Amino acid sequence: MLKTLVIVLLVTMIGGVITITTVLVTRMPDGNTIPLPENLTLPNGTNAESFTLGPDYILITTTDARILIYNRDGTFRKEAPLN
Repeated sequence: MLKTLVIVLLVTMIGGVITITTVLVTRMPDGNTIPLPENLTLPNGTNAESFTLGPDYILITTTDARILIYNRDGTFRKEAPLN
C-alpha cells in the first residue's frame, strides 16, 4: 500500500514539474515585445539604471540620481531629482 502511494506521488510530481516547465516555456515573452522609440536618447554622461513604461510616458532613472520622463514618441518631457 505504501509503495503504491509513493509511486503515485512520484508520478504526480513528475507530471507537475513537466506541466509547469511547459507552461513557462510556451507562455514567456521573447523579450522583444517592449516597443521603444528609435529617437530616445539620454543626456551626455548619463547611464540608465532602470525604466518604467507607462500608458503615455517612459520614465528612466539614472545612476546620477535623476528621473527623466519622456513621451511615448521619444521626446523629452521633464526631469526631476531623485531624493
